[in-house]
Amino acid sequence: MILVAIVLFPRISRAEADADHGKELFEKRCTGCHSLDQDKEGPHLRGVYGRQAGKVPGFTYSEALQSSAITWDDASLDKWLTNTDSLIADNDMAFRVVKPDERADIIRYLKAVSLK
Repeated sequence: MILVAIVLFPRISRAEADADHGKELFEKRCTGCHSLDQDKEGPHLRGVYGRQAGKVPGFTYSEALQSSAITWDDASLDKWLTNTDSLIADNDMAFRVVKPDERADIIRYLKAVSLK
């Protein structure tokens, strides 16, 4: 039992720390255009993980995003945050997160707030 705790708790703590860092990054880098619960220049992002791209009711998306068949998951969000046009050309979002560890932390945070 103790061995299980020793093995599992560091991983849980690291995942929580990554999500906390992701929250900080989200608030610093993303909230100019997005919030969790209200549409701004970009759509609200609570629930984005697992949601089909371009499908928030009432938000006006580019035709390219509306017609995409993408469901947001780790891989698609990582590619999107790396270079939006590499995933969906002619979309309306021009933003990049260059550092892979920062992308991963933002994705962990979005996943955490989406699956609550």
